[in-house]
Amino acid sequence: MSSLTGHPPRRQPRSILPWLATPALVIFVGFAVIPLVGVLALSFTTWDGIGAIHPSGLTSWRAVLTNPGLPHALWVTFLVMAVSWAVQTPLSILLGTFLAGRQRYRAVLGVVYFIPTMLSSAAIAIAYKALLDPNFGLGAGLKIQVLSQDWLGRPGLAFGVVIFVVSWQFIPFHSLIYQGGVQQIPNSLYEAAQLDGAGRIRQFFSITLPQLKYTIITSSTLMVVGSLTFFDLIFVLTEGGPGDATRVLALDMYKRGFQASLMGPASAIAVILVLVGLALALLLRRLGGRDAGASQLEGA
Repeated sequence: MSSLTGHPPRRQPRSILPWLATPALVIFVGFAVIPLVGVLALSFTTWDGIGAIHPSGLTSWRAVLTNPGLPHALWVTFLVMAVSWAVQTPLSILLGTFLAGRQRYRAVLGVVYFIPTMLSSAAIAIAYKALLDPNFGLGAGLKIQVLSQDWLGRPGLAFGVVIFVVSWQFIPFHSLIYQGGVQQIPNSLYEAAQLDGAGRIRQFFSITLPQLKYTIITSSTLMVVGSLTFFDLIFVLTEGGPGDATRVLALDMYKRGFQASLMGPASAIAVILVLVGLALALLLRRLGGRDAGASQLEGA
């Protein structure tokens, strides 16, 4: 046709998608990759945070890996991760399923439930620390003996308080994720189940939970990786105490780096946190798998 009309053939426009992704790539490299490389390099040095940086080889790594406090901090970190996941996941699924209904008042409840997520973790810790004070807190004010215990002075109680506060703050966020997942499940599945005589409980376990498989994987990944970075809430609430009962790895990193002025070992712990988080995220992704047919039905 171009030879008949005398016009040259039109050139196909180049795709602009790579250029649209460039700003995000630049931000990711500048604020994630470069700092991570810097922390990795700093873990092979000796630095007090103020003076000159001196290369020291594996000195910082030996100090961290041979420290008897590292296994305990790792244990507490994984314990917080596991228990908080076990508490948050079922409650988030139930709340998300409830909020996915079409009743008008549920939208209002969804907004109310989401408020804790918008609050600062440090502010939440300060509020709960004041409420749980055995002398001037909620229990003493209401004259309730059960609430007047030394919640933050006993290892078991302090750990339970940390799990409760973490769950209180982040359950609304994960409930919102599950709410979106439930709303993406086709109504035809529930209509077919109703024709077969299945009740609400049977529908929940036979339709809702299986269809939320990939949403559960996504939410669990966020929970697990996010639990590795719990610092401000625990620092303000318990400072890792009593003793080392709530001393997680992120708090151990802070105390080494900013209280003991050992930036090399602190950087080594930061690298360990990144590696553990990456390994857990890849493990969860592998456990979840990816089925094209199911993923089209499920809106994770």
